[in-house]
Parts: sequence; structure tokens; C-alpha cells
Amino acid sequence: MILLPPQDKRQLAQMTLPPLQREIVQAQERSPIPYRYGSLDELLFELALRNSIVDSALALNGSGAQFAVYRKSRCNEMYWNRTEEGGFRLKNGVAPSDAITDIYRNGPLYGFECSMAMMIVMYKAVLDQIGSRAFNTYFTNLYLYDWQYDSDLGFRQGSLRLGPYPGDILYFKNPDHNPETPEWQGENVIVLGEDRYYGHGIGIRSSAEIIDALNRRRKPGSRRSAYLMDLIIYPNYDHIRSLRGVYARIGSTVYRRRGSQNEAYHPDSHQA
Repeated sequence: MILLPPQDKRQLAQMTLPPLQREIVQAQERSPIPYRYGSLDELLFELALRNSIVDSALALNGSGAQFAVYRKSRCNEMYWNRTEEGGFRLKNGVAPSDAITDIYRNGPLYGFECSMAMMIVMYKAVLDQIGSRAFNTYFTNLYLYDWQYDSDLGFRQGSLRLGPYPGDILYFKNPDHNPETPEWQGENVIVLGEDRYYGHGIGIRSSAEIIDALNRRRKPGSRRSAYLMDLIIYPNYDHIRSLRGVYARIGSTVYRRRGSQNEAYHPDSHQA
């Protein structure tokens, strides 16, 4: 159930939402889990960002970017420096928005793991929602590796009982993967819709198809199946929503405009 101030709840009922966002609202309303939002703007921003995450995943799937393990990762050196661990660090003097967009425009120049793909999808979706000015101000030290390394998006973890919904990151684990191919120990995926997932290198598949693909990469003689872990990973939507008005960042403190006033904001406070 979605919990909103009464006036906002009435307004939501009268709105015509895009199909994917409408499906999310309907699913949340049917759920016994309470989804509490302080305002309609808070809910609509989350819905829009989830929609953008799905769109970004579909676009990355069609970009021509290839799968590569970290030791063999590659990038367009006009925008990124490849690190020893296989991550991509933004080059000095390059706008973060330009570097993220280049992955989509020049996909064949890139090769990376599925976990890095999740970060690329998230950053592209955030860029589309908050705009290049705020994005370039806040993400000045952009580094692509995996979600466990990232702190700028404030990733959180939850259980499958909280959804999942389009835009969430899930993980299919392959406990008996062949040790000669550690890249098949599991698959990070973006939820696209009902039983549709995007995984970098594996493409758009159903859960059964992903599990079947992982099972084919088990060590010889194994009968233990791959499975979907009880884990949802999602960004801090309130924090990202607050970045829309960012005009400066000094260390961990960002400064944003709200109305005619300038306001300091620390990401760890998670204030809306």
C-alpha cells in the first residue's frame, strides 16, 4: 500500500502515468508492505528514476558494449583512465555527463563486467533525471567499478519481500560455478518488468533462462542449481532527488538551491 498525505493520494489517483510507472504504483498498492512517501513529488521522482533505469538498461543492451572480466576491461581513453583493478576513472578535464554518454554512443570501444554495467545504468539514469549541470557538479570524481565501491548513490539493500520492482538490482548466484570461469559465479541484473531482466553479457532474459545459462557453467558433475538471492539493491531515491538543485560540492558537503535560498546538505543525513 502507498501511504501519502490525503491530498496527494487523491491527486495520484487522478493522474495518467506512463505504463511502467502505473504498473509500479498498482503493484505497490496491492502489496501488504506499506510504502510511505512524504509527498507526491517524492513518489513521482522515484517512479521517474525507476523508469529511466529501465530505459538505460535497454539502451546499454543495444549499445554494442561487450562483456569483459576486470583484468581485460577496456574503455575509450579520451574519457576514462583504466585502473589496475579494471575500473574506469574519469579523466581530468572531462565532464562526467560526457563520459557516461560516450559509453552509450561508442559502446564497441568498451568491455566490462556485469557489476560495472549496473553502475553505468544507474549513472545514466540519474543523469537523465537530474540533468547534466547538477550531475557534473556532484559526480566530479566519477569512478566506475561496482555498487559496493560506490557511495555517491547511497545504495541500500532489502529483501525480495519488498518487491522487486522495475529498476531494482537483483543477483542470481551460481554456487558451483566452474573455478576456471569465475565470471560465471553469478549475474547482476536490472529488473525490467515481470520476469524480465537485463544482465550485461547475458542480455534480456527470464529468470529461468538466466538460471539455465548459469547452470551450464557449473563445475563438472555439479547438480546444485543457480538461484535468485533474497537481495534487492537500490539507490537512495531521496538523496538523488535532492541533487536536482546542486550547484557546488566541497568534500562531502553539497550546496543546492531551494527556492531563492542556498542550502548546505550532507549526503549522509539523507534529508529530503
